[in-house]
Amino acid sequence: MAEDEVLGRSGEVAPPASPTGRRADGADLASTDMSAGPSSRREDSQPVFEGGVGGLPVELQAEAIRRLESQLEEVREQRLRLAAEFDNYRKRVARERAELTDRAQAGLVSRLLDVLDDMDRLSRDTGNATSDSLRHAIELVTRKLDKELSAAGLERIDPVGMPFDPSQHEAVSTVPPPSPAQDHQVSATFQAGYRFKGTLVRPARVQVYSEQGQA
Repeated sequence: MAEDEVLGRSGEVAPPASPTGRRADGADLASTDMSAGPSSRREDSQPVFEGGVGGLPVELQAEAIRRLESQLEEVREQRLRLAAEFDNYRKRVARERAELTDRAQAGLVSRLLDVLDDMDRLSRDTGNATSDSLRHAIELVTRKLDKELSAAGLERIDPVGMPFDPSQHEAVSTVPPPSPAQDHQVSATFQAGYRFKGTLVRPARVQVYSEQGQA
C-alpha cells in the first residue's frame, strides 16, 4: 500500500507534501511569513499623494501653487533686473554719443579759431589797406576757411555745366540752351550748395538750360 500511495493512477510520482515543521537546515518556515506580523513603518511618516495616472504620485495642489508662485516671483525679479540693466545701458550709450559729438565739435571749433583771428586782424586793418590788398586778404581767409571745412567733411556743390539733378539742385530759373546737347544742364549757380559727409545740407540754387522752359 505504501507504494500505491506514492504512485498515482497514471503511474506518475506524486509531489511530496510540504513540510510544516523545521527545514533540513533548521529554519522555521512559519517565521519567514512577512504577512504574519504588522509592518514596522508608521503610516504618518509616509508621503501622502493624490490619485495619479498608472499609480504615479501626483503633486498636491497647495504645493503646486506655492511652487508656481515662487517661480513667478523669480521671473518678475529677473525681468526687473533686465529692465534696469537695459535702461542703464541706454543712458550710457546716449551719454557717450553726446560726449563724442561734443569732442568732434570742439575739434572743429579749435581749427576755425585761426580763421577767426585772421578775420579780426583784417577788420582792424581796413582803414590803411588798399582795395587790392583787402581783396587779397579776404581770398586768403576764405581759402583757409574752405580748407578747414573740407577737412571736416564739408563739400561744396557748384554744378555749372553738369546735368540738372533735382535731388542736389534747386532750379530758380530756366533759359533756352545754346545747343540741344546742353538741354537740362546747369547754366549758372546763384548759390552754392553743400554736402556734409555725403548728406545734403543745402541744395545749390541754379539756372538751367531748358527748351521747354521747365527744369
